[in-house]
Amino acid sequence: SSETFWTTTGMFPQEFIIGFPKCVKISKVAIQSYLVRTLRIERSISEDPVGFEECIEKDLEHTEGQLQKEEFPLPEFQATYLRFIIKSAFDHFVSVHRVMAEG
Repeated sequence: SSETFWTTTGMFPQEFIIGFPKCVKISKVAIQSYLVRTLRIERSISEDPVGFEECIEKDLEHTEGQLQKEEFPLPEFQATYLRFIIKSAFDHFVSVHRVMAEG
């Protein structure tokens, strides 16, 4: 729902983990956020959310008053868990409105 979102508590880094029922192939991850400066995405192929490895890290563009819409192509990539780490922000609080994984 576009009416719901996850927000940070004001200190960085902040992170959240998305888990899949089993290891899946992912070709692209898209995220809609607000005021995120630096984002890192990590993956785990373990049965538990441990042993993460970095996939991509990117500085996002500042879009005053609008959601940031970023797509990260991940060619033929597998994961059981994705960890999103917001390393820094353009303000004290940021929000994540949507995360999509395609595969």
